[in-house]
Amino acid sequence: MPDVTGPMNERYDEILTERALGLIEQLHREYDGRRQELLERRRERVAEIAAGASLGFLPETKDVRDDPDWRVGPAAPGLVDRRVEITGPTDRKMTINALNSGAKVWLADQEDANTPLWENVIGGQLNLLDAITRRIDFSTDAKSYELKPDEELATIVVRPRGWHLPEKHIQVDGSPVSGSLVDFALYLTACGQLQIDRGQGPYFYLPKMESHLEARLWNDVFVTAQEYLGIPRGTIRATVLIETYPAAFEMEEILYELREHSAGLNAGRWDYMFSVIKTHRTRGADFQLPDRNSVTMTVPFMRAYTELLVRTCHKRGAHAIGGMAAFIPSKDPAVNEQAFAKVEADKRREAGDGFDGSWVAHPGMVETCRTVFDSVLGSEPNQLGKLREDVHVTAEQLLDVAATPGEVTEAGLRNNVSVAIQYLAAWLDGLGAVGIFNLMEDAATAEISRSQIWQWRQNGVVLDTGETVTTELVERIADEEIAKLDQYLRYQSARALFLEVALADDYVDFLTLPAYERFS
Repeated sequence: MPDVTGPMNERYDEILTERALGLIEQLHREYDGRRQELLERRRERVAEIAAGASLGFLPETKDVRDDPDWRVGPAAPGLVDRRVEITGPTDRKMTINALNSGAKVWLADQEDANTPLWENVIGGQLNLLDAITRRIDFSTDAKSYELKPDEELATIVVRPRGWHLPEKHIQVDGSPVSGSLVDFALYLTACGQLQIDRGQGPYFYLPKMESHLEARLWNDVFVTAQEYLGIPRGTIRATVLIETYPAAFEMEEILYELREHSAGLNAGRWDYMFSVIKTHRTRGADFQLPDRNSVTMTVPFMRAYTELLVRTCHKRGAHAIGGMAAFIPSKDPAVNEQAFAKVEADKRREAGDGFDGSWVAHPGMVETCRTVFDSVLGSEPNQLGKLREDVHVTAEQLLDVAATPGEVTEAGLRNNVSVAIQYLAAWLDGLGAVGIFNLMEDAATAEISRSQIWQWRQNGVVLDTGETVTTELVERIADEEIAKLDQYLRYQSARALFLEVALADDYVDFLTLPAYERFS
């Protein structure tokens, strides 16, 4: 059995069962070697691109793309109509609010909106179990929270951690187990059969993949896990986030690898921007983005990405789910009006393009998203019949970052510094989703912030003020931005972590890796 080094708090034995640990052990021994090889392949690809190679559609999988006959499996119960999906961490209050929100689906996030403290990893699983068995409630001095009737609740889709993240508190043969496999196996063993008994199933969102070979690994994990638990093959369903630059060139292949377990693709826009910077970070001005907030979904390379995603999904009978609206309601009426208008415009573009649904980050935005999709869908549950055969996206269009309008400004640099430090301070305190400047920030947006600064400094970018982005300038701005915050002393650890990942000569693949090392 795996060695569990985390504390066994109250009720943890309901999640860390012998069956769950047995599955984790089997999956680790069968698949961790492949996982490590695929992570190494990511690093090799970045080195090849730095040396002048280019991303493109794979010649070796052309037969998959050209074959007109294959389709993914039919939509599973609870995943036919996905017009509004809400995302959020699996803390107790959010679990209730998300399920009650009126959204069709809740992305129960064990990844970017969650800090992988041991208490969050296992506590989140307990909250999911309690929600499915209707044992969950939550109270403050001012308010009590409980679930609505089952038929009004969102379908649960769990997002485990990405392939790159370890779980240090569970080890097999002296090695940490993949956080992906831990989150997957714990939910499947605790809640999988319960979800089947309720007429749905164990559903997942798969993050951060960079190739169809990584999707093949997930598919093999699914087959093994279903055999282990004695549930029918194809019961597990997974929606893949196309949120890395390399994956955009392998959408059809990813659907093909997961076809009997596929529930579609999602346009993970914020991580996609992060990956664009990360993948070509040493390639100069052609892959250098302007201020984060000026990169909209209508710029050429982002437009090509979303159009291709809808075309690909509907060609293969899969749902296409739109990206996150990060705006959150504010107490300022003027700010609120602007936020709702931006969310409505964003969702109207997605619905018009053929997406079957979209994401929001806050229950207060559910109605806005639903109203837009209702106006397009009418009585239909989705737009799978909208094939978008008019779309023909080339590799050159996906790679056309240079056509993105905008500039790099001091205000943009300051925003990146402040957002990253504020977010990391919350992350180190155990919070993975934080409202900052009227936007819901998670690890993906923090990654954009620090990656842009890394790239701007490496390329010696000149700001609109005439100053060059240097180590000294970033450090000075960090101190100035922290000084504006209440209790500024609590941000010193976050400042140190931010400067480590933003200014180091060697780029850190994910800021959550050194951040996780700071946890016991």
